[in-house]
Amino acid sequence: MKAHTVGEVMTSEVVQARRTTSFKEVVRLLDHHRISGLPVVDDDDKVVGVVSGTDLVREQAVRAGGPDRPATAGDMMTSPAITIHPEQPVPDAARMMERHGVERLPVVDEEDRLIGIATRRDLLRVFLRTDEDIRDEVGGTVIAGELGLPDGAVDVSVRDGVVTLRGCVELRSQAPAVLQAAWRVEGVIGVVGFLTYRVDDCDPAVLPA
Repeated sequence: MKAHTVGEVMTSEVVQARRTTSFKEVVRLLDHHRISGLPVVDDDDKVVGVVSGTDLVREQAVRAGGPDRPATAGDMMTSPAITIHPEQPVPDAARMMERHGVERLPVVDEEDRLIGIATRRDLLRVFLRTDEDIRDEVGGTVIAGELGLPDGAVDVSVRDGVVTLRGCVELRSQAPAVLQAAWRVEGVIGVVGFLTYRVDDCDPAVLPA
């Protein structure tokens, strides 16, 4: 089962700022490129923070309440930045965005140098799969191929990205394995399991001596 990585969906040409980039220039960059945030890098192209529209509004409020002062990206940025590596799976990036409430993740190499940007829109291109595609992969590639279960052992239905599994597996330990494997399929946003089993291999009393 192929899993898309962040490196496959990221945008390599990144709009970025330096610590010394002025407030007005940050506003211009966001407006010109129609984006809501951008990474801030140091002289070695290492990501030191992220500036978003929220940071600009906060800075405006500070300036309105006191003497006018020149502001830079280094003053306004949120630091440290939440970053991700290109080899990480797309679902991991989606969960990270959700957990931290961010719209984009700077993609960095092993030395934390900026090599791309992954946005929610980039990730959605992977998750926008039809229910039929998801059902075929869960039922064929995963259940029959990866797990080696016989045809008809598990019935797979998918609606709006939610997978429902019904059927009977041979061993109790196979049931959670089926659920976990279905969760790993890209495009799946939920898994519901109604699985029974014939042999409880998790109970020491029924295991061979």
